[in-house]
Amino acid sequence: MDVPLKKKKFSNQKLGLIGGVLAIIALILYVILQTSGGSKLNVETERISIHTVNKAIFQENIPVNGIVLPITTIYLDALEGGRVEEKFVEDGAILEQGQPILRLSNTDLELSLINQETSVYNLLTQMQISQNAARQNTINRQNQFTDVENSLIEAKRVYNLNKRLYDNGAIGRMDYESSHNNFEYQKERMKLAKRVLSEDTISTQVENNQAKNSYIRTQSALELMRKKVGDLVVRAPIDGQLTSLDAEIGQSITKGTRLGQVDVTIGYKVRVDIDEHYISRIYNGQTGTFTLNNKNYTLTIKKVFTQVTNGRFQVDMKFEGDVPKGIRRGQNLQIRVALSAEKEALLVSKGGFFQKTGGNWIFKISEEGSTAYKVNIRLGSQNTEYYEVLEGLNPGDKVVTSSYDSFGDTEELILK
Repeated sequence: MDVPLKKKKFSNQKLGLIGGVLAIIALILYVILQTSGGSKLNVETERISIHTVNKAIFQENIPVNGIVLPITTIYLDALEGGRVEEKFVEDGAILEQGQPILRLSNTDLELSLINQETSVYNLLTQMQISQNAARQNTINRQNQFTDVENSLIEAKRVYNLNKRLYDNGAIGRMDYESSHNNFEYQKERMKLAKRVLSEDTISTQVENNQAKNSYIRTQSALELMRKKVGDLVVRAPIDGQLTSLDAEIGQSITKGTRLGQVDVTIGYKVRVDIDEHYISRIYNGQTGTFTLNNKNYTLTIKKVFTQVTNGRFQVDMKFEGDVPKGIRRGQNLQIRVALSAEKEALLVSKGGFFQKTGGNWIFKISEEGSTAYKVNIRLGSQNTEYYEVLEGLNPGDKVVTSSYDSFGDTEELILK
């Protein structure tokens, strides 16, 4: 009787095939694990930067560049046009207020001055003639008034005498009436003479005032013309240094042309460029610091220019306290502008790790110091040296702050 044989489920060939597939799968899983960041990387500690996280006083600030400028700059503009005839000083000269810088010539302006002076002299002569005529007229009227006054006195004397004689019957009524009429006539003449003399006085006063006002206006016009001619000599508006002068002898200058500038050298300010991102956080009174020759100096924002150009705006800062010795116009300064008050915070040193992680994680060194592994963190404000740590680290933790570009997607560092 035949015994049925059980057929093998897997032949040797199939077993070998399955084994090969499993090996390939294992290899793939290994590669995936390696490429998915689960790998380890040996790193020499001399080639990385390690920082200890600690609590300290923190102030948010931003680094900016500033340029030293004079505290005040006065621009020289040509108040009148003309031809440059003479230069009295050159660039860099130290000037006193009112000191001549250059002289222009303008024939038309000088001729106008001569004509104006002639007009004033003619007007003055005419005024003198008019005043003499008015004075003579007044004298004549006063003489006439004297005659009328004398006639009145005489008529009054005759009338009073005839009245007594008539009352005594020594003269007739006709003589008495005649003297009375003459007396009344002379009284009316006196009233008219007084009015004429009064009106003459008023008229003379009005004419004198009009002539005086006309002379004052003409004299003012003359003074203005003289000033315009005087402006052909360009003078220093203040004490300071002539830092630029754009004019050459023989050059024709039009009115309003910018000729140069004078800088006040008794003090300096710093003009700072700041990214427009911070425009809402910059205001007058904020401070900044910089270091020069191993000494720290403080600046205060005094003016904010809100106009944005090419993504940046400017502020003017003034020195508080000491001013660096030997500082010069145009010198560049590296300044840290404070954006917040000082506070205590958990800090981590700034480094190249941020470019790779965006501040979302960092390599933290284990307690024994042999490895470093990824931990999630959350950063807050920053300044030129530190980031503020809000979550993920504790005081005393050691972290790798140098660049992570050479680490790839490594999950753990083996420190040697």
